[in-house]
Amino acid sequence: MRRPRLHFPGACYHVTLRGNHRQDIFSSDGDRQLLADYVAAAREPVGVRIHAYCWMTNHIHMLVQVTDVPLGAFMQRIGSRYARAVQARVPTTGHLFQNRYHALVVDVDRYFVALLRYIHLNPVRADLVLDPADYAWSSHRAYLGRAAVDWLATDFGLRMFDPDPGRARDRYRAFVTQGIGAPRDPHLTSAPRGEPRILGDETFLRSVLPPPQVAVEGPSLDEIIQRVCSECSVTLPELRSRSQLQRLTRARGQITARALAAGAASLSEIARVLNRSVSALARAAERYR
Repeated sequence: MRRPRLHFPGACYHVTLRGNHRQDIFSSDGDRQLLADYVAAAREPVGVRIHAYCWMTNHIHMLVQVTDVPLGAFMQRIGSRYARAVQARVPTTGHLFQNRYHALVVDVDRYFVALLRYIHLNPVRADLVLDPADYAWSSHRAYLGRAAVDWLATDFGLRMFDPDPGRARDRYRAFVTQGIGAPRDPHLTSAPRGEPRILGDETFLRSVLPPPQVAVEGPSLDEIIQRVCSECSVTLPELRSRSQLQRLTRARGQITARALAAGAASLSEIARVLNRSVSALARAAERYR
């Protein structure tokens, strides 16, 4: 069973959206520009900030921060519009994208700058370019000050390198360059302790995940029987007898109704203990529920 998406205002996500069966989702630079236009149009209505992006051939990466509207509203707007536009031009028999985008809630203090480098080095790792600055369809050039993308937010990321914009760009450039050819941080792609929705340490997990619900154990069938016997002044042998006295019928009905409500036993289990038929106990439970 799929776990529900995590959402809270201000959450930052590393989002990956892939072509169905890893097929190409772009056939030209015009397609990449079309997706960029849809991202720009969808950004303001749902109040997201795009901190980084990279359009590859068969998948895309984004670093997205949300407000009070969940991420799914933004992804639905861009994914469905782009898929319809492509399929109208190139008819296909299946989905353009995988059914579900992948999104990790990011511990910004710990992983934000590492994800900037990871996202922007995708074209280098795919042998598309030697220098990430030579790839036109990522936000790397904007971080270097060589391109203007009005829907992209670079200020937050650059300030993590230095308050001065010039020094921040120099340090950012050096940081990305150091990553070329270096092993990738395995934490960027592996979920901690089987939690596939979060990129962060244990402290971050505890701050993001809702507190676990403590199961309150209800009474057992034996405890319910003892309680009802005391309240109704009857004994278990009397309840198991063939007698149809009203006080016994009432007690059997109350035991059955309480046990079913507490999940203490099934109707057939109660019937075996009380030596009655399932149908008789079902009628008694309805009468005394």
